[in-house]
Amino acid sequence: MRVLVLSKRQYTGRDLLDDRYGRVFEMPAALARRGHAVHGIALSYRFRRAGAYRWDDIERLTWSSVNLGPLGTGLYGYLSDLRRAVRDFSPDVVWATSDAYHGILGGWLSRKYRIPTVLDFYDNYESFSASRLPGVIQGLRTASRRAAALTVVSSTLAEWMVPAYRLARAPVVIGNGVDTRVFYSRDRAASRRQLGLPAQARIMGVAGSLTRSRGIAEVFEAFLQLAAAEPNLWLVYAGPRDGTPNRYRHPRIRDLGALSPLDVPVLLSALDVAVVSNIDSAFGRYCFPQKLMEAIACGTPLVAAAVGEVSRIMEGNREALYRPGDASSLAVAVRRMLRSRRPVSVAASDWQQRGEQLEAVLSRAIAIGQASPAE
Repeated sequence: MRVLVLSKRQYTGRDLLDDRYGRVFEMPAALARRGHAVHGIALSYRFRRAGAYRWDDIERLTWSSVNLGPLGTGLYGYLSDLRRAVRDFSPDVVWATSDAYHGILGGWLSRKYRIPTVLDFYDNYESFSASRLPGVIQGLRTASRRAAALTVVSSTLAEWMVPAYRLARAPVVIGNGVDTRVFYSRDRAASRRQLGLPAQARIMGVAGSLTRSRGIAEVFEAFLQLAAAEPNLWLVYAGPRDGTPNRYRHPRIRDLGALSPLDVPVLLSALDVAVVSNIDSAFGRYCFPQKLMEAIACGTPLVAAAVGEVSRIMEGNREALYRPGDASSLAVAVRRMLRSRRPVSVAASDWQQRGEQLEAVLSRAIAIGQASPAE
């Protein structure tokens, strides 16, 4: 099949094309590796190199990038590229993802060109600040009801959307994958040497967003509760942050700054216990726990906040969960995991498996031929 992908270029703090990053790059790449022709159009809200992007290791995948701002071709140029892609690439199906605007655009494309369109939600797009303009949320909900199918990143998001969007069909849940070429179990001693961490210490740690909105304060508070009775326990953290970590000082707290993506699995492999923190919020309830799955892929024992999709994934590993927002509950879970040192019994899916799931959804959309459902 021939798949046209529509997405913004910058998402979750990374660049889709320069970084070959995440769900929006990896799942189309997996389709291309399975023999399908895939062309993506990335709309950049910042000035980036425009034009065609190709990669020698993914022969059937191409992307084009269009700058929206004053130094780019603007919305008119983007729509011209889109029309040209429909004419020259002749897609069998469209996969529109990344925000409410691309969902609405996918719906427009489906009606105008009678191409079945599948809308993808890697997050609750209604929570994005860009969705606050009048009519945007309603436009997204209408496009979702008319789409041939919806793919969503978590079961909790799917369950919320069915009544909120008045959907006749439940969305198909396709979680994120893990790049198992990068995230795999490594030697703990070697990982500690590489990062300059104490060889004989017991280390709990966080690799990810270090903000109050992700429950990072409870991680520091739990460590301080444990540190007095655990003289060999260290806390190590790395990632983008707000001012919360600056409030905590202790001789056995180590800040590794912002690690490169290739160093994140090294840190995870160096830990005795990885902490996946979050709070019970609109984000926490509906997001996909990427850091949880990356720690699982590295074979690292972990504890995680029992919120949203994490509670579903970890149903058989309740001993590894703690109450979100409760530092004492987290301290108990860390102490328990330090004793057992047992990785959780959950498997991490790779991007190829996620691509196969998407392939099945797109194939059904084409077969049904539901380009423009009746209103």
